[in-house]
Order: sequence, then structure tokens, then C-alpha cells
Amino acid sequence: MAADPSVSLSSCNTLRLAAIAQWFARVESLASLQALLQGGNARELQVLPLGEGSNVVLQEHLPGLVINIAMKGIVLQRDDGRQVRLRVAAGENWHKFVSWCTERGCYGLENLALIPGSVGAAPVQNIGAYGVEVADRIVGVQAIDIQTNEVVYLSADDCQFSYRSSIFKQKDGRSLIITAVDFKLNRDASVNTSYPTLKAALHKLKPSHRDVYDAVIKVRSQRLPDPTQTPNVGSFFKNPLVTNTAAERLRTQFPLLPQYETDANMMKLSAAWMIDDLGWRGKEVDGVAVSEAHSLVLVNRAATSSVAVLSLAEAIQQSVVQKFGVELVIEPQVLGVSGDSVK
Repeated sequence: MAADPSVSLSSCNTLRLAAIAQWFARVESLASLQALLQGGNARELQVLPLGEGSNVVLQEHLPGLVINIAMKGIVLQRDDGRQVRLRVAAGENWHKFVSWCTERGCYGLENLALIPGSVGAAPVQNIGAYGVEVADRIVGVQAIDIQTNEVVYLSADDCQFSYRSSIFKQKDGRSLIITAVDFKLNRDASVNTSYPTLKAALHKLKPSHRDVYDAVIKVRSQRLPDPTQTPNVGSFFKNPLVTNTAAERLRTQFPLLPQYETDANMMKLSAAWMIDDLGWRGKEVDGVAVSEAHSLVLVNRAATSSVAVLSLAEAIQQSVVQKFGVELVIEPQVLGVSGDSVK
């Protein structure tokens, strides 16, 4: 299988940034991926897997081989009437998969409805929303090791899931291309309405899983711009985690700053509240703006390159540090090199 040279990726990322891949190929099966990695000079190139481009900031040049992972398929591995095990190809659209599960009574993912991207990208970021993280539902991940071209399997523990992170974002996991994800879902699981915004949107005393699914879609549609209409990558900043000592200091200085307990004896702060407090909501700089609907979202109104996006993000980060003494970390992965870096 051959790769194409000098391919534009502007339609392959939801920020719609101009970027050029040195080499580009689309694969629709495990066999075609292995053939691609085995053939030609693929072994000598930097290899970069790309799904739907919904959680990346592409810089102007992507050296090496960009591989669009487009495998499809949902396989039922087990259904004992209570628990369901599914293997899902990495190229499946995430929201369509969640919808497929909800319609068939396979529950546990409905809180994660309408999140953009592919199934293969979900473990990388450990996507989460409204009280649920995808790590809670993953059994394991099948992948190809780029260095050996062999199929490997990682259990959920092997994936080293944490808040919006996993081994796939770390050095040890960057040589892996996810090809499929195994999920454990339930027929009779209780609904999760613990998140305040979601609870407020549900008006039934005993909501069904379908009610939760519909409410999540309604809330997300109201608060987050549709990337197909307004280029963005969803939440651009993580909610920062701080020690209890730091949280107490901030509580004294900024009593209105929302804080949430976590399982790790840390407190999670609302990045959106801090950004709002600094007056960033709705501001536009060089064609990139902080969304008026949700201040965690940066929208691309007129920028063609990553420079404007990353410059605005950095300005926001610096202002948060100056006022609150808290560092914001961006959620999307920054890939490639800028035009200024190319000799």
C-alpha cells in the first residue's frame, strides 16, 4: 500500500487549520496498516496516527507519515444478559457508537454522547464528561507496535489511565497505533446523574438511560459549539488539579471559585470560572476567539495556522498564573512543526 506525498490536512482536523503531511495514507484494516508499515521507507519515517482530528492542533508541517485510521466494525464478544463485551474498531465515530449502544440497551457510555472524534482516540485522552470517564468502561486496547509491526494488547491497567491522559500520550505509548478497543457495558446498570448540570437538565425522578443520553446531547448542544459549523476542538484546557493546601489558599482568596473533590486527595478547580473571571469569554485575537458559549472552548473564526491558536492559549495560561498561581494545561495534542521551524 502506497502513501501520497504532500497532502493537505485542513479537512482532517476540526480546527480547520492549514497543515501539510509529508506523506499520507488511509487504512481501513489491520492488514493494510501492517502492510503500510512494512513497505517502502515507512520504517525510516516518523509515523503519526490520525483519527478525526477532533483533539489535535496541527502545525503547518507534519514530517513523516500521517496515517488516517479508518477501520470500521463492532463485534459482540459476549452477552450474558447482564454484561456485554464489545470490540470496536478504532475508526468508528464515537458518538455514533454511543448511539448504537444506547439503542441496543448496552449502557454505560450515554454520559459521553456527542463527544467528537473516533473510538480509537477515546482511550488516548481518556475522554470524560458528566461524571463518567471512558476508562471506567474499557477492558483493553488492541494496537500495532510501530517498531515491531506486531499486534499487542493492553489491559485497562496497562493503559495507565488518569485525568485526560493515558500511556498513549506518554513516551512508552507513542509507538503504539490503536486499532480496536474492548468495552464492558451493562444491560441493567443504574444511570449516572451525579453531575449537577446533567441533574438539573433531567426533570424525571427516575430517568432512563435514554433520558440521560438525550439530556447530555441537549446540554452539550447548548453549551459547546458544533465543530462542523464552528471550527474547534472542544475543551481546550484541563480543569487543574491542586493539593488540598493550595485549594485552601485559593478558597480563602477566591471563595466563589468552584472546587471539586477527586479520588486522589486532590481538588479539581474550574478552569472555565478562572478564564471567565479574567474577562476572556468572547474575546478574539488574530482570528481565534474564546467561545461566548463556553470559555474552555477556543474557536477558529479566521486563522489559517496554529500560531494564532497557540498564542491565545498561552496568553490565557499566563493570565491565570498571574492572578491565581495555577497552571492550565491544554487538552489537545500539538502535532507537527511550525513554519518558522522548517529550514
